Amino acid sequence: LPGNSDADGVVHYKFPQSIKTRFLKFIPLEWSPGGGIGMRVEVYGCTYKSDVADFDGRSSLLYRFNQKSMSTVKDVISLKFKSKHSEGVLVHGEGQRGDYITLELHRGALALHINLDDAKLQSSASHLSVTLGSLLDDQHWHSVLIERFNKQINFTVDKHTQHFRTKGSCDSLEIDYELSFGGIPLPGKPGTFLRKNFHGCIENLYYNGVNIIDLAKRRKPQIYTVVSIYSIPCMARKTAQC
Repeated sequence: LPGNSDADGVVHYKFPQSIKTRFLKFIPLEWSPGGGIGMRVEVYGCTYKSDVADFDGRSSLLYRFNQKSMSTVKDVISLKFKSKHSEGVLVHGEGQRGDYITLELHRGALALHINLDDAKLQSSASHLSVTLGSLLDDQHWHSVLIERFNKQINFTVDKHTQHFRTKGSCDSLEIDYELSFGGIPLPGKPGTFLRKNFHGCIENLYYNGVNIIDLAKRRKPQIYTVVSIYSIPCMARKTAQC
C-alpha cells in the first residue's frame, strides 16, 4: 500500500470486501527517501449490528413454532456469548419421540448433544455428543456456529471446526412446540437431563435466519420471555466495526 510522499497528502485504499478482525497490524516496508520517518494510519469500518441479551441463570427465551412440532433436515444456529460460569445451557430443543439438540457449557468447554432417532426404537448408540473449545468461561466473547444438513454437522467455535455425522438412520430433527435459549425453563419431557441455565451474555442469536433477540425486543408473539433478560452490562458493549 504505497503512502503519501509529502507531509499533508492523504492516500485512500478501499478493500473490495469487508474484513472482520480483532487485530490489525501494519508493517512498514520502506520509508520516503526524501523525508523523515513517520506514519499515520486511520481505518474506517462499516456499522456492526449488535443485539445482546443478558441471562442471569434463571432467565431464558422460548421460540415457539407455528405448529405443534417442527421437523427439519437443515438447521443453522449462530451466536456469540461470554460468561464467567463454566456450566449452562445455551440452546435446547426436544421432541416426544426422543429427538433432541442441546448446546451447553460444560466445565468451560462447549458440548453439542444431538439425537435424530426415535429413542423407543433405537438404542443409546444413536445419541451423539461432541465437545469443542476450552476455558470458554473467561468473560471474553466467543463465536459459535452449528450447521446441520441431514446427518452431516459442522460445529465451529472460534474458527475451530469439527465435522461429523450423526448416528442412526433418521435425517430429520423433530422438535415439539418450541426451542429454548439460555436454559430449560420448565421440567422437560421424559428423557430430559438436568442442566444449569446459562449465566452471561448472548449476542446476535440466529436460528435458521431468524434473529431471536430482535424478536424478543420487539415483543413478537413467537417469543416468550421467562424472567427479564435485558441488563445494562451486556447492552453497554462497545459497538464493533467490520
